[in-house]
Amino acid sequence: MPAEVSKRSEVSSADRALIDQFLERAWSELGLADNTLASYRRDLEAFSRWLAAPAQASGLAVCGRELLYRYLSARSQKGGVSGRGYSARSNARLLSALRHFYRALQRDGAIAEDPTLLIDAPRLPRGLPKALAESEIEALLKAPAETPLGLRDRAMLELMYATGLRVSELVGLRSDQVNLRQGVLRVTGKGGKERLVPIGAEAQHWLVRYVGESRMGLLKGARVDALFVTARRSGMTRQMFWNLVKKYALTAGIAGKRISPHGLRHSFATHLLNHGADLRALQMLLGHSSLSTTQIYTLVAKEGLKRLHAQHHPRG
Repeated sequence: MPAEVSKRSEVSSADRALIDQFLERAWSELGLADNTLASYRRDLEAFSRWLAAPAQASGLAVCGRELLYRYLSARSQKGGVSGRGYSARSNARLLSALRHFYRALQRDGAIAEDPTLLIDAPRLPRGLPKALAESEIEALLKAPAETPLGLRDRAMLELMYATGLRVSELVGLRSDQVNLRQGVLRVTGKGGKERLVPIGAEAQHWLVRYVGESRMGLLKGARVDALFVTARRSGMTRQMFWNLVKKYALTAGIAGKRISPHGLRHSFATHLLNHGADLRALQMLLGHSSLSTTQIYTLVAKEGLKRLHAQHHPRG
């Protein structure tokens, strides 16, 4: 079993230079999002630390396929690299980072052969997105109180359900990206791609109330670009919004389900399909680069129809 390497171990200067150079090019040439770049850095640095251990005594530029196999195997087993087994999805993300990294090294002539070439990605379970029922969404949206912070939270919940934004897109919204008169948002999504998303009358109503009645009072004269702000006069974070969603789920009495901001995005997509939305239009609204990513929501809609049939049809 490969030896575990402490997270406190330093990445070698040679490996750090390779990682920094790769991430800089990935940002400029591929337009990868900051979250993706941060994830790639964590994965590459963890692999570098494992390679530097005495059992391997290697580095990123001289790593062969055998060492890569050993690392992936160790990550999948309890007691391995982290003391716990990583999921297939986590290993697939790691392999994606390594493939991009080693292809870049090979193009630059830094290595003769890409060690990831003959390694297959782990098979991922096809899980269905977890969507809330429409009645649960209604209860969740009505949970915030009529206070300055409550108005902000209601506007955020309404907007996320009305638009299907990713949570990073929601908390990253700037005031100049919102056109309340026309009822649209200009969103910068993954890969720096922009899209226009309609807000909808109900979300527009709560946004107008938040901007007109609450936002300036929370800022107390401070100038902040972020649309959604805190009482500390700064922009909201993903973690803050995650905690708000969980809090309001409890207030709304939604029990037995793991509620998350991403669940609101899933609910947006599923409910649109249930009410007859076109799959191509849904793809544009969600900001998916591939239609195959959007098609998983058709499975969710079919599962819902099966349950309705079984529940209400006399021969169900």
